[in-house]
Amino acid sequence: MRLRKAERRFNLATRDYGRLASFRQTLRGFLRFSDLAAARLGLTGQHYQAMLIVRASPEEERPTIADLAGQLLIKHNSAVELVDRLVREDLVARESSLADRRKVHLRLTEHGREVLAQLAAVHHRELKRIGPLLKRFFAELSRPEAPRG
Repeated sequence: MRLRKAERRFNLATRDYGRLASFRQTLRGFLRFSDLAAARLGLTGQHYQAMLIVRASPEEERPTIADLAGQLLIKHNSAVELVDRLVREDLVARESSLADRRKVHLRLTEHGREVLAQLAAVHHRELKRIGPLLKRFFAELSRPEAPRG
């Protein structure tokens, strides 16, 4: 009966586990979709994410490799390898900082912008498709808890 005590202690019911499982399945499905969409263009999901980070940064605040590593939650040397591949594929370019020559900033190339726009459009459509599922999950999550007896 240990499990029931734990569920009472943490105020969890079967529907809570079901919601969490459904949410994780939806997220994993989206990430799989993303990986497959990127693969169709010869990229990985991580390449797509890196390109998104570079594109989402304002022109005057272009990211460095360290910024990219931090946002991708990867080690600096892994981010260097990732950027090397993106540079070889003519998707990203390195530019020396005008303010500090020791710093290197990243920007998308024209080819990179084209590829990213294609991928972003496909992802946007998929998010519109799964959006109602996510909206319902968050609406249920934010509802006040009914007392459990």
